[in-house]
Amino acid sequence: MESLAQLEALCERLYNSQDSAERAHAENTLKCFSVNTEYISQCQYILDNALTPYALMLASSSLLKQVTEHSLALQLRLDIRNYLINYLFTRGPKLQPFVIASLIQLLCRITKFGWFDDDKFREVVNDSTNFLSQATPDHFAIGLKILNQLVLEMNQPNPGLPSTHHRRVACNFRDQSLFQIFQISLTSLLQLKNDVSSRLQELALSLALKCLSFDFVGTSIDESSEEFGTVQIPSAWKPILEEPSTLQIFFDYYGIAESPLSKEALECLVRLASVRRSLFTNDAARSKFLGHLMTGTKEILQTGQGGLGDHDNYHEFCRLLGRFKLNYQLSELINMEGYSDWIRLVAEFTLKSLQSWQWASSSVYYLLGLWSRLVTSVPYLKGDAPSLLDEFVPKITEGFITSRFNSVQAGFSDDPSDNPLDNVELLQDQLDCFPYLCRFQYENSGLYIIKIMEPILQLYTERAQVQTRDNTEISVIEAKLAWIVHIIAAILKIKQITGCSVESQEVLDAELSARVLQLIKVADSGLHSQRYGELSKQRLDRAILIFFQHFRKSYVGDQAMHSSKQLYSRLSELLGLSDHLLLLNVIVGKIATNLKCYTMSGEVIDHTLSLFLELASGYMTGKLLLKLDTVKFIVANHTREHLPFLEEYRCSRSRTTFYYIIGWLIFLEDSSVKFKSSMEPLLQIFVSLESTPDAMFRSDAVKHALIGLMRDLRGIAMATNSRRTYGLLFDWLYPAHMPLLLKGISHWYDTPEVTTPTLKFMAEFVLNKAQRLTFDSSSPNGILLFREVSKIIVAYGSRILSLPNAADIYKYKYKGIWVSLTILSRALAGNYCNFGVFELYGDRALADALDIALKMTLSVPLADILAYRKLTRAYFSFLEVLFNSHIVFILNLDTNTFMHIVGSLESGLKGLDTSISSQCASAIDNVAAFYFNNITMGEAPSLPAALNLARHIQECPNLFPEILKTLFEIVLFEDCGNQWSLSRPILSLILINEQIFSDLKAQILASQAVDQHQRLSLCFDKLMADVTRSLDSKNRDKFTQNLTVFRNDFRVK
Repeated sequence: MESLAQLEALCERLYNSQDSAERAHAENTLKCFSVNTEYISQCQYILDNALTPYALMLASSSLLKQVTEHSLALQLRLDIRNYLINYLFTRGPKLQPFVIASLIQLLCRITKFGWFDDDKFREVVNDSTNFLSQATPDHFAIGLKILNQLVLEMNQPNPGLPSTHHRRVACNFRDQSLFQIFQISLTSLLQLKNDVSSRLQELALSLALKCLSFDFVGTSIDESSEEFGTVQIPSAWKPILEEPSTLQIFFDYYGIAESPLSKEALECLVRLASVRRSLFTNDAARSKFLGHLMTGTKEILQTGQGGLGDHDNYHEFCRLLGRFKLNYQLSELINMEGYSDWIRLVAEFTLKSLQSWQWASSSVYYLLGLWSRLVTSVPYLKGDAPSLLDEFVPKITEGFITSRFNSVQAGFSDDPSDNPLDNVELLQDQLDCFPYLCRFQYENSGLYIIKIMEPILQLYTERAQVQTRDNTEISVIEAKLAWIVHIIAAILKIKQITGCSVESQEVLDAELSARVLQLIKVADSGLHSQRYGELSKQRLDRAILIFFQHFRKSYVGDQAMHSSKQLYSRLSELLGLSDHLLLLNVIVGKIATNLKCYTMSGEVIDHTLSLFLELASGYMTGKLLLKLDTVKFIVANHTREHLPFLEEYRCSRSRTTFYYIIGWLIFLEDSSVKFKSSMEPLLQIFVSLESTPDAMFRSDAVKHALIGLMRDLRGIAMATNSRRTYGLLFDWLYPAHMPLLLKGISHWYDTPEVTTPTLKFMAEFVLNKAQRLTFDSSSPNGILLFREVSKIIVAYGSRILSLPNAADIYKYKYKGIWVSLTILSRALAGNYCNFGVFELYGDRALADALDIALKMTLSVPLADILAYRKLTRAYFSFLEVLFNSHIVFILNLDTNTFMHIVGSLESGLKGLDTSISSQCASAIDNVAAFYFNNITMGEAPSLPAALNLARHIQECPNLFPEILKTLFEIVLFEDCGNQWSLSRPILSLILINEQIFSDLKAQILASQAVDQHQRLSLCFDKLMADVTRSLDSKNRDKFTQNLTVFRNDFRVK
């Protein structure tokens, strides 16, 4: 750099230029400051002399990178620390906020990384108080910013710091400094209470919140979830938390501050309301604390302090109320003075929130959670003090249902895309708490639900007969009914709660269920049977499916039948459904109706099929289904005439699930005659396609028939879980129908809509799950199956490689390639074919398949392989199988290809996915073990493969040292979850050539601080203690143990 002015101009460009090329050039030129440790003194020079904030920012961010990524000498780090504190003190008030933030981050990072290296680093809190004691607001702000950043830095892991070391520093910081910082935040809040400058108030509040949100016990719980549980505050904090002014200051700030400060004050209160119960001296102290919380929240509710008009405040206040029952017993709440006023105010607040549902939808969840937890505690309540829940809960139940109805009424004028009835999973979450309120006084709420449902159902029944012009009215009725059905489903989900008579609850369950079952009859009759294309009708049908799912779990099946006599006797009186077989018939009838009538809605079809699958795969319900005529009909007639959704292209993915269910039901009976008769509709499609002449094979009709057939077959193949059932399918397909698959691939190779289902069927067909592919010892079927695999992969691969790259290269090329690799991996690893036979008899099936697979993998750039997740997995699984069972094929490749493949294994090792890095480690271990056994330990190598490997390594002598270095870097400097897998190739590589290991050891030591060399050298010596020159499993296990100890010793700072 010729001058400081030039550097300042470059920094200006780096941070401000609109031109990306100009920015990249500036970044490249200035990179040396953050990479090369010799530039640290220049960074100091820039801080002392530069005039523009961008140059200061460069110096600060470069130093941060240096400190994080390099092990700097202790004295240098201390010098930087002291320099920063002086710099912030003297020049801080005049700096730009972003420069101050960057310098403070640097100070906190250097403090954290050096926490155990010198006592000076631990004096940072005292240094901050010097800033706070100055008269100027600017110094005060810098002091608070340092403490804010310090707590944040200590609480979050850093990429350059092992997690164990991070926890040690965090725990020591928690014990030594955090309490003092929390006290500083409280005294600052008191001092600043009347200060008009909200900036300082904001910093002090933010500091208090960061202290209370600290990860005290290293659990790293997700804050956004309801479950951040109790806050594990250390015992030393007890006096200050039992001091009433601590809680009061946050209530005060909520009262005097605007949002977002008021929201932060509430967040602090949520944390304080969650403090562990055992912190308090005794029950009296805990009750006093609870009393203070109740009084504070009561005042907010009474005055309706303006703050609740702000959405964030409102949401946080609901969270605060939700905390009351998570941390305190109902009996404790009831015994508090003023409980009756408090519970009345909370009930009024809840009802008001339900009325303004549009505004409060996500926050109401916390309030319902509070009420559901209150009512579930009632049976365990001792003593005479009234809980007053009987008075309020029914009102809240009715308020909730009314609010849902109002939302329906309003919803049709708004955008229908954001309808809560569309997101069934989220809806069930929101309804999780509500059933407990209903079952609390089930007689009242059950009768209330029936009372409001009957007139709507009556109206809906009438509308089935009378044509109306206005569809909106019917849509509103259907939406209301959908809500009621969802609510009834949620009530049935929790079945019974303790403390109430089971019989009376069952009778009410029957009453509500009967209304839904009546509704089903109406919904599929008269004019309503023409409404399957309407969104509101689809929402209603999805609600009914949810109802069936919950009803089945509670009341269908052997156990449920015997324990649910009251329910079935009442259903028998109401609808004549006296046992669960009759009820199953109703459910299956609805499933059949949906499959017959819905062609437009994939969601309803998928949901219907998932219910059907639940029934078919249940041990008891599966057997019961086979007794039903509807099921027998579906299994025998699964054709487009009877089930139009099979014709609909947009539902073609659902066919696999449908045929999986059909297969499951067919195989439950274990009869070959039944299997053949059930496969008749598919046989017709085979016959028709096989008789189509080649000239007409590229028509749309053939295309859709092929796609459907492959999806259907894949479903059937997924259902074969035993040797017998797989044998039925294999004999049905082979040899008669396999040529059609090859013909399909050959004619449609450029159309992924056809090739993908065909290849995916093959991938399922060759998968040896549950040992289903076990043929007799005299059967050639394993070899014949692999020949078919080879033909299909060669046909597909040779054609796809000749195609030019399309715009959507993943869909048109890579997807087919990864499915092909999966087929081959599964076939090679399936253990049902002796691959030595092919070479012995001069059969090229194996060689051709491996050749074309290799060509396909080499046609994809490594960057693309690593960019597409499914392709990555298939590629590395394939390589693992190859290196494990067919290593000779790999070793016989030319050196460039061999190096490319092994190089890709090294990339896989560095990836974030542990399963992939384990596969790569296993493949590398196979090569290294082969080298060790045949070249290092062998006489003169005689096998052609061994000679080839020796030649590859001679041409690229750096291959093994590079991989060993990568493996050591992962084990030593990263948090790897698969250390066992990585230890295997490390030993093989060390034993190949111990000189490589010695060189690497010297390299690693040179990269560490000089004062650590002796300790680390001892660690390396211990690594090879009691390890012999062999790769037997006992020696490998000993090395793995040593490596674990070595890693832990090495990483201790």
